[in-house]
Amino acid sequence: MKKIEIRKGIIILSTLLIVAGLVTGCCSIIHGTSQEIGVGSNPTGAKVFVNGMGKGKTPLVMDLKRKNSHIIKIELEGYEPFETTIIKSVSGWVWGNILFGGLIGLAVDAIDGALYKLKPEQIQAQMLKSSSQAMIDVENDLLIIQVTMAPSPNWEKIGQLERLK
Repeated sequence: MKKIEIRKGIIILSTLLIVAGLVTGCCSIIHGTSQEIGVGSNPTGAKVFVNGMGKGKTPLVMDLKRKNSHIIKIELEGYEPFETTIIKSVSGWVWGNILFGGLIGLAVDAIDGALYKLKPEQIQAQMLKSSSQAMIDVENDLLIIQVTMAPSPNWEKIGQLERLK
């Protein structure tokens, strides 16, 4: 009687392990549903925003969900903002998933985002000094105006735009 109960327990446990293996996708097992992305800037100490939410200051390593693309904005007072997009693309592990996980594993990884990888994996922002200026190229009949909200006290005012009525 005890042998029958032990065998039933082994069969139930084996069945549960097999089902768990089939339900979990290969990509979920190999690299998970999130990915570390490194962010740096020159100079350091810039604020980092992901999809509009503050994440910290550079240098920084963030854990981002593979399921979505992300907009990264890096800001430092006195410098032009830096913006880039981290995009998702299908991971090479999808082929292993198709072979070993079947359609169920593929569906699980597509739903939880493990099917994707994020690129670039590293962001290095070269922060540019905020400088607004005007340039006139007489030979090419060209006027370039760059506007700033905080002019330098060293600048000389040469004109002012007026609103048309």
